[in-house]
Amino acid sequence: MDDELLALAAARAINYRRGIGDQAVFPAADALASLRNFVESLPDDSREPADVMDQLDRLGSPGTVASVGGRYFGFVTGGVHPVALSASWLSAAWDQNAALGVMSPTAAVLDTVVGGWLLDLFGLPPTAQHQFVTGTSMANAVGIAAGRDALLHDLGWDSVQSGLFGAPEIRVVVSEAAHLSVSKALGFTGLGRDRIIRVAADDQGRLDPNELPEPGPPTLVIAQAGHVNSGSFDPLAAIADHFDGSPHWIHVDGAFGLWAATMATHRHLTEGMNRAHSWGTDLHKWLNTTYDSAVVIVRDRKDLARSFQLTAEYLPPSERLEPMHRGPEMSQRARAIEAWAVMSTLGRAGIEEHGKHLCEMTRLLAERLLKADFEVHNDVVLNQLLISGQDDDETDALVTAAQRSGRVWCAPTEWRGRRVIRLSICSAATSTDDLGVVEQVLDDARHGHRSQGEQSL
Repeated sequence: MDDELLALAAARAINYRRGIGDQAVFPAADALASLRNFVESLPDDSREPADVMDQLDRLGSPGTVASVGGRYFGFVTGGVHPVALSASWLSAAWDQNAALGVMSPTAAVLDTVVGGWLLDLFGLPPTAQHQFVTGTSMANAVGIAAGRDALLHDLGWDSVQSGLFGAPEIRVVVSEAAHLSVSKALGFTGLGRDRIIRVAADDQGRLDPNELPEPGPPTLVIAQAGHVNSGSFDPLAAIADHFDGSPHWIHVDGAFGLWAATMATHRHLTEGMNRAHSWGTDLHKWLNTTYDSAVVIVRDRKDLARSFQLTAEYLPPSERLEPMHRGPEMSQRARAIEAWAVMSTLGRAGIEEHGKHLCEMTRLLAERLLKADFEVHNDVVLNQLLISGQDDDETDALVTAAQRSGRVWCAPTEWRGRRVIRLSICSAATSTDDLGVVEQVLDDARHGHRSQGEQSL
């Protein structure tokens, strides 16, 4: 029965993947309405697993967003590489807890291997310590917590044991253009969302180093590699230069931008990145693993251990710093498995080509839309593109029409006082044909909006 059920699930998953190109990018109204059939009281009696799988597929699959295809450009959402999906199936069958090496020797070895590969790819110190986490939101929180505790430790305060009540003050410096996950992390690490110094950013969202506060007091700085709207990078080398010689900790929020370091054509964007103290990035965005996959890296392993290591009589000794001692999670999914599968499949050259493909598709789409008289609002430095119609009303109409078309999905945002459309290219599946669909959908929407405007006159 188990074999039959697993085969049924695999067949349904394969069928879903085969049809992704023909599926509406966002669910149709009838598919959304059908999801109400999930809403019921817990059944009193048991059901056949095959019937449960049938309902899940029949109701659930049409209600999904086709973000694994090539025409989803809304949030910074990666597709999934076929080998990542395959590895996910196998690793789910293994169901390994990666908290301790003794719980899964396979997970432990792959954790170590992939961690070393990532340090090498990003040009970070080989002695740094990585930890796989759920996403860059958690990676930022872990890096910020390690920085907080390290700065306070140097001031003679043990924040891990004594907490923050009565602790010496440390400064927190962020860009006014920082991602909202930074505010979330500052809130629940006890540093506060408002008790910070916000530094002005330029017209591309890059922190202005001339506006940084004078060095001196212990300072935690959160820099950004890849602005969520424009893709721009804070001047990491200038930030490091500014605080050099004074007590400080620099954390780099690089959810997708850290991967610029893997491409010779874009590596200059990350200049100075290796001078930071901690870094966070997603694997489920740029690398196209499945979701719940990211990594935080801290320059000195003792700083991670200070914040997260614990002891108990039932925990076995280990020569390495175990994953449960590197972050807030104890039990944890073996996230290194999928990352290993993708990185092993692509290799260094393939990872670089994958990144260049995302950037090339973004650059090409910008050129096409510019020629079609859409306004491009950002310097296209990576995989993020901001466009608009002739005014905010037209831009909103374009977004609405694009989303309703089912052929593409993009999202609105605000940029320098204007309503704009953000197109984020994160899936290896995106092709030049998909770019043509984007252009056609937006052009049709623009003509439709202007025709309605003429009729109303």
